[in-house]
Amino acid sequence: MLNRNQQPKIRPIEPILIPSPEKQIMPNGIPLYLFQTGEEEVVRLDILIKGGQWNQTQPLQAMFTNRMLREGTTRFTSAEIAEKLDYYGAWLDLSSSMNYGYVTLYSLNKYFPQTVEVVQSLIMEPLFPEKELSIAIEKNKQQFTVNNSKVDVLARKELNRSLFGTEHPCGKYASIEDYNLLTKGVLQRFHCQYYHSNNCTLYLSGKITPEIVREVEKTFGHSQWGNISVFQNQNIYNLHTKPEKRIQIERDDAMQSAICMGNITIDRKHPDFLKLRVMVTLFGGYFGSRLMSNIREEKGYTYGIGAGIVSYPECSMIIISTQAANEYAEPIIQEVYYEVDRLQNEPVSDKELSMVKNYMMGENCRNYEGPFSLADAYIYLQSSGLDNGFLSRLQQAIKETTASDIQRLAHTYLIKEQLKEIIVGKVKR
Repeated sequence: MLNRNQQPKIRPIEPILIPSPEKQIMPNGIPLYLFQTGEEEVVRLDILIKGGQWNQTQPLQAMFTNRMLREGTTRFTSAEIAEKLDYYGAWLDLSSSMNYGYVTLYSLNKYFPQTVEVVQSLIMEPLFPEKELSIAIEKNKQQFTVNNSKVDVLARKELNRSLFGTEHPCGKYASIEDYNLLTKGVLQRFHCQYYHSNNCTLYLSGKITPEIVREVEKTFGHSQWGNISVFQNQNIYNLHTKPEKRIQIERDDAMQSAICMGNITIDRKHPDFLKLRVMVTLFGGYFGSRLMSNIREEKGYTYGIGAGIVSYPECSMIIISTQAANEYAEPIIQEVYYEVDRLQNEPVSDKELSMVKNYMMGENCRNYEGPFSLADAYIYLQSSGLDNGFLSRLQQAIKETTASDIQRLAHTYLIKEQLKEIIVGKVKR
């Protein structure tokens, strides 16, 4: 019998073995990774196209090329695509990032041949019809206007501009006028340049059968497709960081101010990166973090504040963000610096460090608990240019991080003088 009056022993989570996918090379040279786990008769197909915002020649080109794939092909209209996927109980997700475009299909096993046929058509033979394109542009322009009225969106954009410059992909944001420059030809050129068999990788996860693998090979791996001879842009960008430490954007109608602070830091391949994640999590990366405990729980300045690391192709960025009543903007910034000083000058206790480690190890366990999350993990590795050992090294780094590591990393990478301060809201007079 369990004694419910006695608290169970708390034990540290040990590193887990993360399964590696089975790799195949299809006849046309496309890599296919298989995650054969799961009991439900469901499978997910991920198609990664190496070409994103980093490679585009004008704003919105990569995103709209990906977004418009489902709006009509030589075989199916946009309505027929939606009807077929709905009829077969499938789900299609399209997205793009800094350096990749993603097409993801969730399908019942028994209808996979029918659903993958639709995906093949929208990747290999999209039409980018002008009527649907104009509708999508108007819809996105409306959403852009709404988002650009939000103080948190404005603050985040300004932080990136101040750190990277307005010509760098990480700091160059679309304007309302950029939507009007999108044409069918603009999207066709990007599709021709990047959507072909020499520039993609496939992932299959779920309850995979030999029939499904053969269907994927027949559809995408039998022969070359797309314009494989087109040169791909390998753009190089320089940073143009603004000299100002604080930038304040006034919004007289703002009920709250958005505060963003941040600086450029090491990339994911740096030896310190994995332990830096532990330090940033302790600082502001979970509900029990230093920033939350002080600024939310003790001071009551905000409902929530967080810190994290955002990674880009060639660097990363430490970011601290929150929203609060206008009069609390200055006190919040001072409390952030107070917590930076504590991290640098006071060794973290064993109890607090153990709590952070257990939290991070628990998150890792949840991240690898099913076939789709495993696929997500390895897709992250590929899109980030990391090797398969990164996941194991992350767990080991969490386990090995010490209080002295936290202090050293805070001194090295969390430097108050280098943190930009962005405030968007009503200026207190």
